[in-house]
Amino acid sequence: MLPTILVLALCAVVLFRVCVRSSNRRLDVSGSKWSKLLLVLDQIDKNYVDSVDIAELIEKALPGILESLDPHSIYLPPVELEEADETLEGNFSGIGVTFNVPSDTVVIISVVKGGPSEKVGLLAGDRIITIDSDTVAGVNFPQDSVVKRLKGKRGTSVNVGIQRQGEASLLDFTIVRDIIPVNSVDVALMLNDTMGYVKVEKFSKTTYLEFMKALVSLKEKGMKGVVVDLRDNAGGYFEQALLMANEFLSKGELIVYMEGLHRKREDFFADGNGKFQTMKIVVLIDENSASSSEIFAGAIQDNDRGTIVGRRSFGKGLVQEPVYFSDNSGIRLTVARFYTPTGRCIQKPYSEDYRFDIYKRYQSGEMMDADSIKVNDSLKFVTPGGKTVYGGGGIIPDKFVSVDTTGITDFLIKVNRKSLVIKASAHIADKWRKQLGEISTLEQLKALYSKIDFKQEFLSFAAANGVVPASGEWKISGSIIEHQLKGLVGRYTPLGEEGFYPFIIEIDNVIEAVKASGF
Repeated sequence: MLPTILVLALCAVVLFRVCVRSSNRRLDVSGSKWSKLLLVLDQIDKNYVDSVDIAELIEKALPGILESLDPHSIYLPPVELEEADETLEGNFSGIGVTFNVPSDTVVIISVVKGGPSEKVGLLAGDRIITIDSDTVAGVNFPQDSVVKRLKGKRGTSVNVGIQRQGEASLLDFTIVRDIIPVNSVDVALMLNDTMGYVKVEKFSKTTYLEFMKALVSLKEKGMKGVVVDLRDNAGGYFEQALLMANEFLSKGELIVYMEGLHRKREDFFADGNGKFQTMKIVVLIDENSASSSEIFAGAIQDNDRGTIVGRRSFGKGLVQEPVYFSDNSGIRLTVARFYTPTGRCIQKPYSEDYRFDIYKRYQSGEMMDADSIKVNDSLKFVTPGGKTVYGGGGIIPDKFVSVDTTGITDFLIKVNRKSLVIKASAHIADKWRKQLGEISTLEQLKALYSKIDFKQEFLSFAAANGVVPASGEWKISGSIIEHQLKGLVGRYTPLGEEGFYPFIIEIDNVIEAVKASGF
C-alpha cells in the first residue's frame, strides 16, 4: 500500500494537470474587435467561483473605459445624466427658491417670481427646518441632499416646515413642484455711462436668448461697448457660443471649425446678420473658462474683433457628443477637436497630472506673472491683424491680470475658513428683513446701506465666533469684507443678483484693469 503522503502527492499532480488543461484552453478572439471583452464577461458569468451581478460589473467598468480615452469622455448613470441634462436644458422641476446654509440651517435667499414657493407664501429669510416631516436643520444634513429632497417631478408635492422671524411656531407649507427656469446670464448692468457688463455663467439652451435680451436692454441705457464676463464659465452647448459670436463678427468670418477621425472638417462662419458687429467688446476669461467659453473668446481674438482680458483659460478643445441608452444612462463621447479661426487647438495636453494643472499654474507663478505662462513656439499662429497667438493650452489673454492678493491678512483667512461673511450676511439680513423686502432699485439699497454699520456688525459677529482682527488687519481687509457683505445682503432683496454684483464689481481687479485701460 502506498504511503498516505505519496497518495496525496499523486492526487495533487492530477488536480494540477486538470487545472492546467482547463486554463490552457484557447478561446477565439478573432471574431471582432470586442470579442475578448465579451468573452471575459461570458467566462465570469459562467465560471466565476461566486455569483456575480454582471449588470453591476459593467456599470463599474464603463467609467474606467471612458476615462482611459481622454479626460472629458465620461459615462453617466441615470441620476447623474438627469442632473447634467437639467443644468444644460435651462430649467428643472422644483419649488423655486435659492438658498444658502450658513449655520447648518437652510436660509432662503430669494423666491422665484411666479414660482411654486411664491404662490404658497414663502419669503426670503425663511428657514427650512423640516422636509416631509424629516428635520434638516441643525443635524448636519448634507446640502446636496436638501436639493434632492426639494426637487422632483412636476406636479408632485413636498411639505416643508418653515421657521419665520416673528413667528413662535413652525409654519407648514405644501408646495406643488413645477418647472423652474435656470438663468445662464447672471446679471446685465452698466459699468459707466457707455460700457455695459454681462456675466454669462454657463452655456445652456437659453443662453443666446438671455444674452441678446441683456444686450438690447443695455443698449437702451446708452451702451456703446460691452464687457462679456466668461470667468468661471465651464462651457455647455456649442451652438450657443456660435450664436453669441455671430452677433459680433462680419459675414464670412470663421468662428470655429471641428474635426476628428470619424468627423470630417466642418467650418462655422458668421452669417453677417449680427446686430453688434461694430460694437466694442472685451471678453473676460480665467483658468476656469472652458469649452464654449474658449470658442467664443477664440473667435473674438483670432478675428481681431475685441480684447481678451484676464488669465489663461482652462484649455478644453474637445467636442463631446451625447449618446443615450434605454435605461436612462448615457455617455459623453469625445468625437472631434475644435479649432479657432487661425487653426489652433486650445486643448491642453493629457498627462498624469491633468487634473492638477491649475494647481501647477499657481506653483509656477503663472497666476501672478504673465511671463510665467509657458507657450509652445511650434504652435504659434498669427491673426489677420498680425497678432501672435498660441495653441496647445487654453486662450492666452491680450491683457493679463493676476490673481488679486490685495487685502489678504490672517484675519481674512480665518474669516473665510469659517464662512463668517456668508453667515453674517444672513444675520444682518434678518435684522433688516422688512426694509430689504421693500427694495426695488439699487439706489434704494444704497440708501438703506447708509444706515447700516457693516463694520461694527461684522466685527461683533466675528468676535462672537472667536475671530478678532489683529492691529491694522481691518484697515487692510475691511473693504473686501464690507463689499462682500453688501453684495450678499443685496441678494436677500427682490433685486437678486442685481443687488449683488454692483458691490462685488467694485473690488474686482479685472474690472478695474478694464476701466483703467479705457476699453
